[in-house]
Amino acid sequence: MSESANWIKVAEVGDIEDEEAIVYTHDDKEIAIFFVEDEYFATSNVCTHEVARLSEGYVDGTKIECPLHQGVFCLRSGKALEAPAEQPLDTYPVKVEGGEIFIAV
Repeated sequence: MSESANWIKVAEVGDIEDEEAIVYTHDDKEIAIFFVEDEYFATSNVCTHEVARLSEGYVDGTKIECPLHQGVFCLRSGKALEAPAEQPLDTYPVKVEGGEIFIAV
């Protein structure tokens, strides 16, 4: 991970329910921060297939299913796992320090 990463506080531990997401907007880009299996993941919030907010999708383990056409993505890598999604999501490093959640942009 780059030492020059710009870490931004996005939430506090406890702000995100298990298998849920919150949305953080940075430079007009929506980023979804998910809490799953005691880990935090950050991806772009907009499906790469069509415009739908993944934060409103169905979380299944470390996968997110788009609420519009049910494309599935890996929260760890952003990889598109099931059609109609083909292009990966942008992902962002996440760290937790002192009860605060940060993403690198």
